[in-house]
Amino acid sequence: MSAKAPRTRLAKLVADRTLKKGSSKQFNREIAAYLLSERRVNELDSLLRDIQADWAEVGHVEVVARSAYPLSASVKADIRREVKKVHPSAKQIVINEVIDPEVVGGVRLNLPNRQLDLSIRSKLNLFKQSVTAGKD
Repeated sequence: MSAKAPRTRLAKLVADRTLKKGSSKQFNREIAAYLLSERRVNELDSLLRDIQADWAEVGHVEVVARSAYPLSASVKADIRREVKKVHPSAKQIVINEVIDPEVVGGVRLNLPNRQLDLSIRSKLNLFKQSVTAGKD
């Protein structure tokens, strides 16, 4: 039996394949079947992050934007500008919106290997920490 392929190598193979040919239901099933058969399902989140990082290296950056409300065109433009600061070589920036009422206001951005929290909840938590930090 062959040795288990390192997750990063597997991610690179999947990233290369999906960037060149796109993703199909059949290919997704094959990846899922491989992870199941190798008992590596618990690596799925890490594998997806590695794939996104590989895509970003070649200029395809995917961002998950969580907000309480749909994003306006101007907010999406602001997000693209912020992503360009982190990934200056980005040729394509894809914003995947997720409506999450827990965010309350603002937006949380998940980028490859990075998170940028611009939510009101985050700012309130920082304020609370700064106020209580001096009270020992």
